[in-house]
Amino acid sequence: MTSFALLRQLAFAAGLAALSAVVVRLMIAARVMDTPDARKAHDRPIPKGGGVGIVVAFLVGVAVLYAFARFSRIAEPYFLGVIGAAVLIAGVALLDDIRDWPFTVKLGAQVLAALAAVGSGIYVRDYRVPYLGGFYVGWMGAPATLVWILFVTNAMNFIDGLNGLAAGVALIAAAFLAGIAAWQGSWFAYFAALLLAAGLIGFLPFNFPRARIFMGDVGSQFCGFMLAMLGVVAARFDGVELSLLLVPMLLSGVLWDVAFTLARRALAGERLTVPHRGHLYQVAQRAGVPAVAVALVHWGFAAWGGVCCLLFIAAPPGWKPYVPLLVLPPQIVWLWFVRARARVAGVGRW
Repeated sequence: MTSFALLRQLAFAAGLAALSAVVVRLMIAARVMDTPDARKAHDRPIPKGGGVGIVVAFLVGVAVLYAFARFSRIAEPYFLGVIGAAVLIAGVALLDDIRDWPFTVKLGAQVLAALAAVGSGIYVRDYRVPYLGGFYVGWMGAPATLVWILFVTNAMNFIDGLNGLAAGVALIAAAFLAGIAAWQGSWFAYFAALLLAAGLIGFLPFNFPRARIFMGDVGSQFCGFMLAMLGVVAARFDGVELSLLLVPMLLSGVLWDVAFTLARRALAGERLTVPHRGHLYQVAQRAGVPAVAVALVHWGFAAWGGVCCLLFIAAPPGWKPYVPLLVLPPQIVWLWFVRARARVAGVGRW
């Protein structure tokens, strides 16, 4: 990629960020309000649906690329499957922000969107292991990919409970993915990650450090879905063995928090479908850690995950399976810290 081409693409991304900001301002004026309740961190009504700006910027960018940058496409059925699924999940999530539908309706829409993407052929069929070569998983890759998409989509939705946390993590993950994809010559992944980052840049100043608007489900679910799909695309990077681990490393903080919280609640006999404030980031905030600090900690997890991705790509084949383990020590330290603060503050049952 030439310097001129890169500057032109960054200018295009800046224009999309500006478009996202304009749409976010319109959503503030529309005043689709998020009213406080016992499981939310805010104490006054605040507009939601700011994720519409992220979605609009992304789709406008995709439309331009589809018309003028054919080299950035993946095969037509895959391309249309991914975009169609993204539109479906964003549309239903926006209606949910307005109407506050039950979780079963949201989950149904997520399943349909994931099935549309997987049905178009976007799923992991094989992967390469250092020294052992390629492993073909065939049809089993489809249900595994479906579970991955649903888990990441909901994980980003669950983590969107403090100002700037989910948006900042998604932005850092998308930025690293764009750089890695360009390095690997995967132009669809590069442009998709760049467009997602542009939309998030336009939104984030309205949400952090003080929230004038929330992303809402339309933003968090869309970001989660697109990052999950980019993880599937990244799994096909020919130049990186075990490249399916790249996005899990970038989202290590999110995935750890959600997986640990689900396991802890299941072992405690709690109903997993009941709303709660038991995620680690929520417990930390309730125990007295400033919300801005909690968000910055999670941004740090995403940035460290990005560094681990670069180390992973550069590592000799024999070391690759061990590099992803580097994301675990910060999570364990964070868990220990939150647990200690919660016990002192008398928050939750530890």
